[in-house]
Amino acid sequence: MVDKVFRIEYFITSVALTFAIWVHGAEDKAPVAFEPTADQTAAIDQISADSLQGHLSFLASDLLEGRDTPSRGLDLAAEYIAAQFRRAGLEPVGDDGYFQTANWQLAEPNAPSFAFELRSGEDRIPLGKDQVSLSGLKAMDLTSKPSFKVDFRNTEALTTDQIEGKVVMTECPDPERVGTDRRPTTLFAFNQFLTRMRDLKPALVVNISRDSKDASGLDGQRLIDPENANGLRAALAANRLDIPIIKVHDSKFAEIFDSLPIGASPLDFSVHLDEPTLRPVKIRNVAGLLRGSDPTLKNTYVLLTAHYDHIGIRPSAAEDRIYNGANDDGSGTVTVIEVASALAKLKQRPSRSLVFLTFFGEEKGLLGSRYYARHPLVPIAKTVADVNLEQVGRTDSSEGPQVAAASMTGIDFSTVGNVFQAAGKAEGIRVYKHPRNSDAYFARSDNQALADLGVPAHTLTVSFDYADYHGLSDHWDKIDYANMAKVNRMTARALLMIAEDPAEPKWDETNPKTATYRNARRKGESQ
Repeated sequence: MVDKVFRIEYFITSVALTFAIWVHGAEDKAPVAFEPTADQTAAIDQISADSLQGHLSFLASDLLEGRDTPSRGLDLAAEYIAAQFRRAGLEPVGDDGYFQTANWQLAEPNAPSFAFELRSGEDRIPLGKDQVSLSGLKAMDLTSKPSFKVDFRNTEALTTDQIEGKVVMTECPDPERVGTDRRPTTLFAFNQFLTRMRDLKPALVVNISRDSKDASGLDGQRLIDPENANGLRAALAANRLDIPIIKVHDSKFAEIFDSLPIGASPLDFSVHLDEPTLRPVKIRNVAGLLRGSDPTLKNTYVLLTAHYDHIGIRPSAAEDRIYNGANDDGSGTVTVIEVASALAKLKQRPSRSLVFLTFFGEEKGLLGSRYYARHPLVPIAKTVADVNLEQVGRTDSSEGPQVAAASMTGIDFSTVGNVFQAAGKAEGIRVYKHPRNSDAYFARSDNQALADLGVPAHTLTVSFDYADYHGLSDHWDKIDYANMAKVNRMTARALLMIAEDPAEPKWDETNPKTATYRNARRKGESQ
């Protein structure tokens, strides 16, 4: 890859801080200058740690039950975000006020039809759905299937003749429940086991759990997009394997399992589950517009985005069972709210229009951003940049403290990265390229949906990883609000720099990683 060469010079005047940015390799090599007005400085200074804490302590509270997509908690979060946009005076820009509504379907396991029985000689042991964990939608109808006990770490010697069409019994530790020092090796071994099962083709895998309180029941929900012609088929295929895996949480069954040697077993299994049920659901992106003031540039748009969903509730947890998702991505969501509220106070609106947008379903596969990309609320050809926000609240990164530092995915893919580096210097934030994650994580957040359409789109983050990422303890009281406020002020400043610049951000022509995005941009502009 050919590295871009940036030359950034800063001029300090007695009136304000002025940035001049030369971008070598960009089409427009003229300097881009930004001198914040007193009005803009006052608006940026409205951003406060206390306000951020107030928003996040609600959005990441137990009341919202982890903001799963779809859920009551997600709906409450959407209403809260819309209320804050309304309070700030943003224009509603959705198809239903501030909401952009997707009318989808939810496929769920047919729980009343579930039946599970194992037989040992004349003994029959039925197990209810409160004694198992099953994630998936695939219908099953197995009758008196013979079984085979295996050591999940030692499957190489097994043959298809031994396993195909039978029920495999094993005991795989839950990678999420082992110590952090054992987690990588446990996860690797588990994935190796699953790969081996794909080759051997058992009818079912029964995994033993020693914790009878850990059962999550039938929790294999899948969202069905009606625009996907293979919607239900795709949902069924979303399982990691065609082979269903049932975790059994029953002490009597564990005793029987322990008594059996490795190899063919005298037990047989019968399992039944009907085809999944479907019900309609409404899920919503939330969008507000701060209309620009320039007669021409107001018809172009800068997006500030974040996903407001998280991963919901762990039904099996005995005490704390809610994944509150304060940092992921409550922090990004409240940044959108806070920056929108601050810039809405401007007496003189920015030249370009600003769109503040929060997405549903990122945790389910970038669903909300990809829905927006198919149904944009403002023209994609007139959208000059998207700044997406992920995990901007925690400074206790797994790599060490990240105070006064932030990284951007694909930072050298476009001139947006230069803008943030300049804005960061003004606010005391070092914006840098992470040597491993800046490029690797580019496609792992909601910016990707916009980049695929040619929009220079990046994700800003403070900590790529931290101790309770996707954990039950990602709580609002672990956020570094003072640092987060600085990141917010930097973000507001960078948005103004893009919004006031007559030249649009550009993909780097010299970087081969941007070729697809540059071609998409040219295609969009020609239509």
